[in-house]
Amino acid sequence: MSAVLRRVFLASLRRRPLGTALSLLAIALGVALGLAVHLIHDAALDEFGRGLRVLTGEADLQVLGPREGFDDALYARIAARPEIAEASPVLEVQASLPGREDTLRVLGVDVFRLAGVQPALLPVADDGAEQLAALRPGRIFLSTAAAAALALPEGGPLIVQSGVGEHALTVVGRVPGAGAGQRLAVMDIAAAQELFGRIGRLSRIDLRLAPGAGRDEARRALAALLPAGVSVLAPEAAEAQVAGLSRAYRVNLGMLAAIALLTGGFLVFSTQLLSVVRRRQEFAFLRALGLTRGELRRALLAEGAALGLVGGLCGVALGYGLAAFALYLAGGDLGAGYFEGLQPALRFHPWLTAAYALSGAAAGLAGSWLPAREAAALVPARALRAADAGALDTRPRWAMAAVCLLAAAGLSLLPPADGVPLAGYAAVASLLAAAVLALPGITAGLARLPARGRSVLWRLAHARLGAAPGQTVVAGAGVVASVALAAAMAIMVSSFRGSVDDWLARVLPADLYLQASSSSASGYLGPDEVAMVAALPGVAAVAPVRSDQLRLADDRPPATLLAREIRAAGDLPLVEGRIVDLASDALPPAWVSEAIVDLYGLRTGDELALPLAGELRRFRIAGVWRDYVRQHGAVAIDIERYRALTGDQRTNDLAIRLQSDADPAAVTAALYATLGERTLRVATPGEIRARSLEIFDRSFLVTYLMEGVAVLIGLFGVATSFAALATARRREFGMLRHLGLTRAEIGRLLAIEGALAAALGVALGLLAGAAVAWVLVEVVNRQSFHWSMDMSLPWGGLALFAATLVALAALAARLAGARAMRQSAVLAVREDW
Repeated sequence: MSAVLRRVFLASLRRRPLGTALSLLAIALGVALGLAVHLIHDAALDEFGRGLRVLTGEADLQVLGPREGFDDALYARIAARPEIAEASPVLEVQASLPGREDTLRVLGVDVFRLAGVQPALLPVADDGAEQLAALRPGRIFLSTAAAAALALPEGGPLIVQSGVGEHALTVVGRVPGAGAGQRLAVMDIAAAQELFGRIGRLSRIDLRLAPGAGRDEARRALAALLPAGVSVLAPEAAEAQVAGLSRAYRVNLGMLAAIALLTGGFLVFSTQLLSVVRRRQEFAFLRALGLTRGELRRALLAEGAALGLVGGLCGVALGYGLAAFALYLAGGDLGAGYFEGLQPALRFHPWLTAAYALSGAAAGLAGSWLPAREAAALVPARALRAADAGALDTRPRWAMAAVCLLAAAGLSLLPPADGVPLAGYAAVASLLAAAVLALPGITAGLARLPARGRSVLWRLAHARLGAAPGQTVVAGAGVVASVALAAAMAIMVSSFRGSVDDWLARVLPADLYLQASSSSASGYLGPDEVAMVAALPGVAAVAPVRSDQLRLADDRPPATLLAREIRAAGDLPLVEGRIVDLASDALPPAWVSEAIVDLYGLRTGDELALPLAGELRRFRIAGVWRDYVRQHGAVAIDIERYRALTGDQRTNDLAIRLQSDADPAAVTAALYATLGERTLRVATPGEIRARSLEIFDRSFLVTYLMEGVAVLIGLFGVATSFAALATARRREFGMLRHLGLTRAEIGRLLAIEGALAAALGVALGLLAGAAVAWVLVEVVNRQSFHWSMDMSLPWGGLALFAATLVALAALAARLAGARAMRQSAVLAVREDW
């Protein structure tokens, strides 16, 4: 294409600033959100990988156990193996910090073994510190990031929690080899075992193999020495598992970002198709001057690609800004707790950036393909006539719509690919395509219905629908897409929120809940503290809960073990099975979450082997329960049986039932006075539910914003559509003025047409949205996070949403046509070639 023609076609984008700006906005927003998600996640993974390499150093293998650790006698047996050149024992504890919400990763190490395996963790004492400070009890070394985050006063102690007690540690140096974003501390392993009540326990052993020893052979030889629940893995396996933990969350955020990009593609389609209608005479004139069909098609495709590329470039710049702001505000946590405690740094990714910029160009190109084909098919002689506004191809495409529906049904039955529901997302795309393809047929069917009523304006609007259904299709296509996606997300969020609210009501039956710290941190209650709580005035009964993490398979992240009282119906939110002690069965009962069913292929009635206290203990699965907290699976067993098998008497959480006349505030004050306010958290079920739902709403804030953006863009699509159509209909409006209609009546006519087009789009969009919501609830969320939920349609909200959208569309169409009605009726009728 010549430079002159290129300027002619690209200049057309400047002549429709509103449509161009909205298309740019939608594409830029989709590109920005998708790129920001990838940048944040990649930065967090890079920082996690660097931290892991610091922790593992030159280790070839790691011996890993449950969160509570394993017997340190295993260290001596492994270190003596001929395959092992160096072995470094580590006790890792997430130390609770009294009076603070965050925790500190504390590593108990043998400093004499660090140099051979993990030299980056070697502590360096401050000037003036005592000799051999690293071996002294009560001494600790902080990484630079940890020291900055804690902001301790000069010479001030670091207060950590163990059990319900507070312990002061003296900071005597730094860990200079730790990465800039790694918040951790190092202390002597014996001192850490004593401080945190882990005498004789290790979290892992880092191993460097002897020269000539093969890693696979060494793994097999070491595996034979390990007790149940302890695994030997390569260090990179842990990094891969963490990447897998967040993959589904990242993909779902990425697909949410694609909503805006998809809406942008539809808006490009709408604006380009309407541009074809409005510029038919221009195209016919260029064809008469010698422009071929192919050149015209390529020129329009270049318009769309240029529009998409500019939007992609703007989106890339915005994406880096959003990622930098998110990392500054919340770190690399992604809002889901996968990378808590990291301080990742944003890096420039040239290939990723180019790919996202080109995705914007691809969206613009895809949106322009059909309009370009429509323009290439016009007949110059007919199009040169001013009276011929042309007719868009609105033949019903029921066969293609049916194929898309069948494809969506088939894709919904496919399993996830490496834990990601790609087929589910393809089913969503197929449903949206089916809805858009069905729109011409539905419009044509409505146009054939007789117009009832005496209103002249209504009859004119209905006649317009029959005479030019393609223009209604163009105006409604963007509405269908935006409404379907917004309605689907609204139904999914409503279903999820209602299910979470119901689940919280079922799992919080007590009057008060006491927590020493989060289940993964160093706070806990011992038998004496539990007895003290039970003896307080106003307390009727207490129910302890113990939590641990168990490795059920080497190739999967650890699952959670919950030991609690399970005696009667209602103690667990079951979706299958029942609460019974199977007296006729030799195996004790266990209840698994839905994630265990999906990840491990277990069912009610199957045997389940749990590694407890270094031995495999067999249970019978008595039921499946719903769990919205532990994405990678949880197993619940009775706490008395757990204590009998393990001897562990610790308690993480305590459910407290009060006497009928007890005052919860008075009991809470007594708890704080007895055990200490800085190391306890006491809350009522109402407070826990309110806080949980507040976190839920905050985590879905981006979803709500995306819904609003999609709907707003759909409305702007209606406005730009009717602005273009009104300009092309100046002669029609002039003739109606000569027949006696006033400007106000023509404005109402446009409003009725806009409402009619929007109503078609909204009705079809709501139907498609319900189908998409079913896929999101039953396929995408189940395959991504392994939980089920009950479908709940917010009828009132959807009805209000539909009515508001139709009313706004009518207003937008009325305002958009105001400019076309300013021209003199005489001049409008005389306008011709």
